Amino acid sequence: MYSDVKRGLAGFSAALAATTMLTVCMMGTASGQNISLDTVVVDQQRPDRLRTEGQDTYNSPRTTVGGKENLDVREIPQSVSVVTRQRMDDQNLNQLEDVMRNTAGGVILQNDTGRSSIFIRGYETDVLVNGLYAPNSSILGTQIDMFMFDRVEVLKGPAGLYFGGTSGNNSGPGGVINLVRKSPLDHFQALANVSYGSWSNKRIELDVTSPLNEAKTVRARVVGAFQDRDTFVDLNHNQVWFGYSTIDVDFTENTTFSFSLWRQERDILPFNGLPMFATNPITYTGVPRSTFVGASWNRFDNWSNEYLAELTHRLQNGGHIKAAVRYTDRFIDYKYVQAASGANPATGVITGGLSLTAGRWWEQHLSTDLHLSTPFQLFGQTHNFVIGAEYKAHDLTQYAPTSTAVGGGPYNIYSFNPYSVPEPADTLNNRTNQNPSQYGIYSQLRLKPVDGITLIGGGRLSYYEARTLNLVTNAVTNTIDINGQVTPYGGIVLDLTKNISAYASYTSIFAPQTERDAGGNLIDPREGVQYEAGLKGSFMGGRLNTSFALFEIRDNNRALAVTGMPGVFVNAGQVAISGYEFEISGKLTPEWEVYAGYTNLKTQFLSGGTGDFRTYQPRHVFNVWNKYTFLDGPLTNFHIGLGGRYVSEFYTGTTPAARVSEDGYIVADMQIGYKVSQNVQGTFTITNLFDEVYYSRVGSVALFNFYGEPRAWNLKVSTKW
Repeated sequence: MYSDVKRGLAGFSAALAATTMLTVCMMGTASGQNISLDTVVVDQQRPDRLRTEGQDTYNSPRTTVGGKENLDVREIPQSVSVVTRQRMDDQNLNQLEDVMRNTAGGVILQNDTGRSSIFIRGYETDVLVNGLYAPNSSILGTQIDMFMFDRVEVLKGPAGLYFGGTSGNNSGPGGVINLVRKSPLDHFQALANVSYGSWSNKRIELDVTSPLNEAKTVRARVVGAFQDRDTFVDLNHNQVWFGYSTIDVDFTENTTFSFSLWRQERDILPFNGLPMFATNPITYTGVPRSTFVGASWNRFDNWSNEYLAELTHRLQNGGHIKAAVRYTDRFIDYKYVQAASGANPATGVITGGLSLTAGRWWEQHLSTDLHLSTPFQLFGQTHNFVIGAEYKAHDLTQYAPTSTAVGGGPYNIYSFNPYSVPEPADTLNNRTNQNPSQYGIYSQLRLKPVDGITLIGGGRLSYYEARTLNLVTNAVTNTIDINGQVTPYGGIVLDLTKNISAYASYTSIFAPQTERDAGGNLIDPREGVQYEAGLKGSFMGGRLNTSFALFEIRDNNRALAVTGMPGVFVNAGQVAISGYEFEISGKLTPEWEVYAGYTNLKTQFLSGGTGDFRTYQPRHVFNVWNKYTFLDGPLTNFHIGLGGRYVSEFYTGTTPAARVSEDGYIVADMQIGYKVSQNVQGTFTITNLFDEVYYSRVGSVALFNFYGEPRAWNLKVSTKW
């Protein structure tokens, strides 16, 4: 990996400088005018000082996820959702899966906390921190605790312009999540939160920030959290802790260096879901929600160390130059059992017994980005140009067993005894190493030909390579080499009024594939494109945002097996994802804070399959949360919260006989809060208020069938100085 890193960085600065000079020269030649790049003053917040904490709002009118600059949400011709620090605190959204479950377009395939799969518009999503990528894997449990972040920015649709290609069977053009870390403040602040809830759910959070010198040019912050909880499922236990520290140093008035590091550890006794009855069609067992199928020795442990360095120089014209590096080092160790088949409806016995899932993983990832964003004047209008280069390298070593057999039994779903399951030998004799890397050069031009119209065009040139090595035989089992992959981007934004804008966009991404054609050559990458159009509104001085979007995604060039030719594939598969989405966030009145989001999503095969593509993606999802604070009268300092979620039918299985389905459900949540003083507040929250019994995820006849959480309560006391 490190030779790849050095090679990638060697041409980094040269490529960026050459491309910048060429583009500026071309623009000057085409216009026949001198272009001023250093005299325009743009009135915008510093990107490193855009934050939502302390703002008491569910709305952020600006975001960084739609580009390498701090943009008004209305300037981005794609759907963007921002979950603020206040909403995460109010709704106790402590994990990324909690945030996305309550965000328009997000669908969660439930597993242990921190190990759930997160989908947007039909595809598992990539996760960034401050715009820099590192792998986010459900089976590896690499989700980061939310308390260290100021906000969560969600860009819907392909994000290939700035972030390059993606990989994996579930990944693609669905979208990307950007987690924006808390930065140090220029004044002292200390937060301490303690909560306790159902199933011994204990959580402690601490956050201290302060300037370190009188001039406030050196600022630091230390954040930590610890959570330990059982769940409504017997034996299932989850513990996580993390520590985060960061420092900002202003070298000059316009140059800031930031360095952050954090460590997180998870310790889980995992549960991989319930089996169903092996009938035709498949039927539910009806066992209690507390039923655990697994072993008392089930285990899952991981740790992650991450480092992030950023150097930002703010130009006099309102632009900036930024270099950033993120390095991730992780270790994951797990061993657990689950049902290997469905259960006999007459006896309750799991006919195939149990199967083993085990692994040990070492993962390192490097992600770097260097870019320039600058406004310029031309034809009496102010425009903006972004150019940059990105490099990322991943090194993943996996140990896994060749046998998944588990002895003992028989195992009965009605009287399952996890203490009777024998632990098989820990023989991890299937060993591989993968080391994909990718670098690319990108640029974007935002032109305003006249007031109220913005034309956006851009593109990326990407290079991708990967190798898979069998560590037992030392044989290279697969290689991928993609050179000069072009990713175009285009959009338009029209200001209809001072509060409402219309937009349309074409965005794209690519995903390498490992399948080969009849000549033994790798087939072309998948290419995902999205066509989107919509309306965005900003009202009440920016305190309330609304959006409506229509979209269609085409996932082209999917690998399709050739009949009668084993191991031979062609680029013939195609999938369509289409739908519409509505979202509102912010303050309707000074007392009333609201978030509501609805997504209508249809997925279907156009070729290479029939029927629905992602059957576990519900057609309709609606989320709502309201918070009303009493500002005067006898209830002054009280607030009430009320919200809920509606999810329509979803299922798995390609035939009626193999189908496992959930008819849909509605859950309601409520909260009562009281502000004791300027420094102390308490909240009492009840989720699933009416104790709805439902499945939050369905999988197969054997596993991945999870009940939704029953009615639960949580009491939290928050303090701030």
